[in-house]
Amino acid sequence: MRIALLTYSTKPRGGVVHTLALGEALARAGHDVTVWALARGGDTGFFRAVSADVDVRLVPVPDVEGEGVGERILRSIALLARGFSGSFDVVHAQDCLTANAVGRVRGYGALWRTVHHLDVFTTPELAACHERALVEPAGLVCVSEAVAGEVRAGWGRAPAVIGNGVDAARFAAAAEAGAGEPWRARYGRYVLAVGGIEPRKGTLELVEAMASVDAPLLIAGGDTLFDYRGYRDEVFARAAALGVEPVVLGSVDDAGLPGLVAGAAVFAFPSTKEGFGLAAMEALAAGVPLVARDLPVLREVFAGAARFADGPEGFAREIRGVLDGSDPELDPAHATVGRALAAAHTWDAAAAAHLALYRRGFTGSD
Repeated sequence: MRIALLTYSTKPRGGVVHTLALGEALARAGHDVTVWALARGGDTGFFRAVSADVDVRLVPVPDVEGEGVGERILRSIALLARGFSGSFDVVHAQDCLTANAVGRVRGYGALWRTVHHLDVFTTPELAACHERALVEPAGLVCVSEAVAGEVRAGWGRAPAVIGNGVDAARFAAAAEAGAGEPWRARYGRYVLAVGGIEPRKGTLELVEAMASVDAPLLIAGGDTLFDYRGYRDEVFARAAALGVEPVVLGSVDDAGLPGLVAGAAVFAFPSTKEGFGLAAMEALAAGVPLVARDLPVLREVFAGAARFADGPEGFAREIRGVLDGSDPELDPAHATVGRALAAAHTWDAAAAAHLALYRRGFTGSD
């Protein structure tokens, strides 16, 4: 099949990681895959090298000084709609922005769209984009049953559920090779959060939790499409008031990420909304204890392999339990459960499930 996958960015965000890994797995299965992406800020490629078996098409989105979020959304949609071309059997958008863009293009079959998680937006243009991308695509895919349930309840649609894959071997190998040692030598026993500083990632609550934890907090991850400077200012002000000094790493080079993850004493995952939790699954692959927010979706994905918490006090308690060794679940057998869970989520299996879905779409069979 000729398959087009579309993503809104070239940066190492969860949906972009998903798009590239899925595209490479589909190509390994013998299909003709093209990945389309919006390239902002002069980017000329993705955050990592992409398999030569995957064709990459980037649509430049030049920066416009003073442009608001709504204007940027509409301009991005228009640019991708004009730039998208080719003959494809399957067109699969990985976010609401690209679904809106290719939904305006004709000349291919039905549009698929993956719903990684659901958001509530106040920007009118973005709220409308979000709604259209749930209503108009012919088929929806969710990465967890919890998100699929939200879609069924809110929009009356019946998404397919196909979980993420994870490159578990890469993170396990980093742990076995001692790639975390340089990070530990520099920061000691540290708590790691990946995903940047934004409301959905629960950064403020994590900073408040760290006020009673005797360990440094490292935060990795770059900026997203939205302007969260106000939230970042709030986080830093609260950190200063509490005497917490988070180490903000920004985007970490893809080659260095497994070592950073493997070196952590605890991986903190306080997100208020998630569809699956790919970064947390990578931590489990490296054998790192996981403390996650007690959300239905995270219970679904990580039950038996994570410690769950709510609020700053809960996160502080669970993180301290890992660091001081008082957590009864902190033993080699529990780490083995996490590694096995991560290893079970392969991108080749995810690709096979997508291919089966695409074929059912062609034949109209169940």
